[in-house]
Amino acid sequence: QVQLVESGGGLVQPGGSLRLSCAASGSIFSTMGWYRQAPGKQRELVATSTSGGNTNYATSVKGRFTISRDSAKNTVYLQMNSLKPEDTAVYYCNVHTFWGSQGYWGQGTQVTVSS
Repeated sequence: QVQLVESGGGLVQPGGSLRLSCAASGSIFSTMGWYRQAPGKQRELVATSTSGGNTNYATSVKGRFTISRDSAKNTVYLQMNSLKPEDTAVYYCNVHTFWGSQGYWGQGTQVTVSS
């Protein structure tokens, strides 16, 4: 059974930083990534990382966010720097296995950027 546990969200001032973590278990994983959903808006892709080290970022976070993963721990991270109020959202971890077609979602962690 695939399980995802997210942590690291919180309240931060504009320009501050947070690091999100998503610890996955129950399989081995191909693509791991992060999505976010702001109030009243649709869920959107933030960043993804493949097992081969390829990364993809939303235009709005390029140069500010960095996705990384620790394969031994089955954990994916999102380092968020220079945070802006528009980054405020619930952030969800998303993973795929090598043999499955569906994605698995974490429980979500709230990130609030406000002064």
